[in-house]
Amino acid sequence: MMNRQRRISFFITQTTILFLCSMFSLFALASGGHGHAMQADAFEKGVHNGRLLTDQDFALELKIFEQGTSPEWRVYPSVKGKPLPPEQVSLSMTLIRLGNQIEEISFTSVGDFLKGEQTVYEPHSFQVKVSARYQGKDYQWEYDNFEGRTRIASDMAQSMGVETALVGPKNFIERVTVYGKLTVPPASMRHVSARFPGEIRSVKVGLGQKVEKGQVLVIVQSNESLQNYVIKAPISGVITFLEAGNGEQASEQSLLTITNMDELYVELSVYPMDAVHIDIGNPVRIALPQPAQAQGAGATPTFVESRIVDVLTQVNAQQALIFRAKINNKEGDFKAGQFIRAEIETAQYPVDLAVKTKALQSFRDFTVVYARVGETYEVRMLELGRRSGEWIEVLSGIDANTQYVTENSYLIKADIEKSGAAHDH
Repeated sequence: MMNRQRRISFFITQTTILFLCSMFSLFALASGGHGHAMQADAFEKGVHNGRLLTDQDFALELKIFEQGTSPEWRVYPSVKGKPLPPEQVSLSMTLIRLGNQIEEISFTSVGDFLKGEQTVYEPHSFQVKVSARYQGKDYQWEYDNFEGRTRIASDMAQSMGVETALVGPKNFIERVTVYGKLTVPPASMRHVSARFPGEIRSVKVGLGQKVEKGQVLVIVQSNESLQNYVIKAPISGVITFLEAGNGEQASEQSLLTITNMDELYVELSVYPMDAVHIDIGNPVRIALPQPAQAQGAGATPTFVESRIVDVLTQVNAQQALIFRAKINNKEGDFKAGQFIRAEIETAQYPVDLAVKTKALQSFRDFTVVYARVGETYEVRMLELGRRSGEWIEVLSGIDANTQYVTENSYLIKADIEKSGAAHDH
């Protein structure tokens, strides 16, 4: 039954995504094409499979070479289709990236080509301006080399639920997930018995009933004085045990038990490999039990915050140490004996840059997010580090304060992919 429900849930999710992507495309058409991927037009290629720029008899073949080396420009000059010694050509290049970021590339002669001195970092998406000088004559070209880029009108992006945030520092918290159960602190239980032997004349409470401190519980007639006396509740709580009936004899036996569950112990099983990172005082958050209808995939649990107060001296049957915390249960959200899940904090540290994990998408062989500049969106290839909850550390690939897509980034990916944007230089 559960597998069938999961299959149905998966089918609904995939259908929804396909529907949204279709609507996205239709909306783009209805908006006059204001949502479209941007890529370079088809271009003439040279013998090295690079872009061929020509001006009468003089030509340059441009290629970004990235086999066994960091990506670099290689330019092959020629005259009338015949290779030209590269040292005879003076060459410079300007790359204009999204956001008007400008990179100047200088070249030196190596073998049969001119080699760019600067690494061409990803994405290889920019406007290109080329200036060359050969035999006293100047040549210039300009062209667009876009990949992983699209333009979407602001009102359209808003209607599709595309949201953004700024890349920045984040305080990471590492937690270990553990399981355990709730118990009642010994001091929260009272076993009530008669002060003097006698006959129980009246029982004023029932099993499971809440009582207040000082409330009359039982009336007993003393066997010696034949006088009635009352037994009152020593604490507030719930009657969790009751062995007293009218007409019965009360002596030294326990008549009833009152349990105060306003505060409970959380006994958490922690295995040795995790226990070395945990100490008394470590923060812990306990997941509140959820109604059955709220326990589906994607449900966000509600947590109660606490701290580790002690650790028991013996391990349990699974060789795990028992760490304990206390929780306020005055609202009655928890029950003694209930199995629960908790997360114990083991470390806390700052990272310079972080993005939300739900923003991540795949592009070629890279994990990316989509940067936004105005109405233009473009991939940013990321090198990722540590993960903490819904956040992941960024080691390189995007600058601080860059606006990036956090919600519905798959729509940006779909718009780029439908154009068949290539990585062809």
